[in-house]
Amino acid sequence: MANPFKRGNFRVLENHTWYVPGVADIFILIAWLIAGTLVGTLVTSVFTLAMGKEAGTEYAMLIAYPLQFIPAMMYAAYKSRGNSYEKQGFKLDSNNFAPLGALLCALLVVVGTIAASFSSDAIGALLPPMPEWLESVMQSLTGGELWVDFLCVSIMAPFFEEWLCRGMILRGLLNSRKTKPVWAIVISAAFFALIHLNPWQAIPAFILGCLFGYVYYKTGSLKLTMLMHFANNTVALVIGQIPEFAEADNWKDILGNGYWGWFVLALAVLVIVILAFKKIKPQSPQGNCDPVEPLFPAA
Repeated sequence: MANPFKRGNFRVLENHTWYVPGVADIFILIAWLIAGTLVGTLVTSVFTLAMGKEAGTEYAMLIAYPLQFIPAMMYAAYKSRGNSYEKQGFKLDSNNFAPLGALLCALLVVVGTIAASFSSDAIGALLPPMPEWLESVMQSLTGGELWVDFLCVSIMAPFFEEWLCRGMILRGLLNSRKTKPVWAIVISAAFFALIHLNPWQAIPAFILGCLFGYVYYKTGSLKLTMLMHFANNTVALVIGQIPEFAEADNWKDILGNGYWGWFVLALAVLVIVILAFKKIKPQSPQGNCDPVEPLFPAA
């Protein structure tokens, strides 16, 4: 058997196969995430002192953002290595797309993500206006150097956040067999919302997190949820580059009363996508994450 821990192999997802975190383990991962965030904050401070506030904060994100997740990833790899000799694992990324097929699944999740994001604006429109300081922070995430914003928002965020929220937390809750799938999806979506730190992002993040979780439960595919995350963030990034849309808080501000017709259409599209994925049958009541035997199973 090939050694998944062989030095020099870049096998990030495979290296966490045998770590299936339960509820208690999730709090440990959160602690490591907080530790990584503190390190990232220190890096940002250094960059700010060296380059000034605006440039330092922007370029620091290229280093500070992944640093938030690295301690948790190292811990998960360490635990996976220890468990791999005797315990069954579950792949972070499986390919259970039948009967739809990979290409149709990819198309459906992109369309479904955009529809869910668009329709979630109806809730966002009910919230009070975003504070000016927070609005300034949000605009800074999509208003700087485009290549920096793209790397942080469209590449790193989908990879690292999906690794944590779906690959670790949801996969762990599903396969520790102590949590019903619906609650596992809701809990992972709630955590996804929580790490966004404000209600203006948290509410749509929860709605999207439930959709991402449902797709992951049905397919076991982290590639699909990363694609969904990429699609959502990239659309937001592109819109943030359009001057006419830059001052709008949501789609209702842009479309006016015409928003509600598009809202109904988006909901219809979302229902079609959900019904399509309903055709994928889970291989177990806990979902479609492929099981992996221990490297040295007991005789």
